[in-house]
Amino acid sequence: MKNWFDIAQQGRPFVKMQGLGNHFAVVDGREQPFKPSTAEIVTLCDPRLGIGAEQLLVIEPVSEAGAGAYARVRIYNPDGPEVEACGNATRCVALLLFEESGLDELGLEINFEILNCKRDGANISVEMGKISFDWEKIPLAKQCDTLHVNIVDGAVKDGVAVNVANPHLVFFVDDFEEIDVAGVGARIQKNALLPQSANIGIAEILDDTRIKFQVYERPGVLTQACGSGSCAVVAAARARGLIKSNYAYVEMPGGVLKISYKDDVSPVMSGPAAFCYSGTLTI
Repeated sequence: MKNWFDIAQQGRPFVKMQGLGNHFAVVDGREQPFKPSTAEIVTLCDPRLGIGAEQLLVIEPVSEAGAGAYARVRIYNPDGPEVEACGNATRCVALLLFEESGLDELGLEINFEILNCKRDGANISVEMGKISFDWEKIPLAKQCDTLHVNIVDGAVKDGVAVNVANPHLVFFVDDFEEIDVAGVGARIQKNALLPQSANIGIAEILDDTRIKFQVYERPGVLTQACGSGSCAVVAAARARGLIKSNYAYVEMPGGVLKISYKDDVSPVMSGPAAFCYSGTLTI
């Protein structure tokens, strides 16, 4: 009798990982390059036809920009395009490479920048690089006050635009539970002020160190957690004077991340990462 591995087509190994419910397919492209087409990425991330993932992560050798880093990570959204960054994805890859290398600290090249990662007790911490409130770097379609962006959707208004390796627009509300985050996010993402769209975050300040938060991410996914978004919401809250602390716990449906600031533009994210399962691709 044949076993299933003789019957099913065998291909490239993958690992499925998750950070606070934000889940990823990870493929090693260091020795054998992995360059999937858009159609292959869509199929791979589809939960009916493929692994099911919010993003595909491909580990590659570092480029010149990443000299000194352990590896390069390229991040693809489920509709195919490569994106700039993802905090939860970075923690997951860091955990995988910590286990591979035996190290407790390493650098990952993401979007041609090196993000320093280390074990933080049971969690993984990542220095997320520099944030920016510059309207051109977010980017917005025209110059405006990024701490008071004039986009209104019912009770959602007066947003804060910030770039944490990718564009975020954060709105603070009085009652988080009253907001349809997916509906509001989908509408605001289409606003003409956002030429590259944006991750739309809805937040409620609970106290000086606690924020309730959820993000409707590009390309149209209501996530359980968002690492870069958590950095964005703490930066926005500090910039608007809504909190005074240099750290905050961001409470999301998938769990909690701690975001600390060494200075006004350098967030450090700390939170869990976990393995789900492994297998082989048929592409």
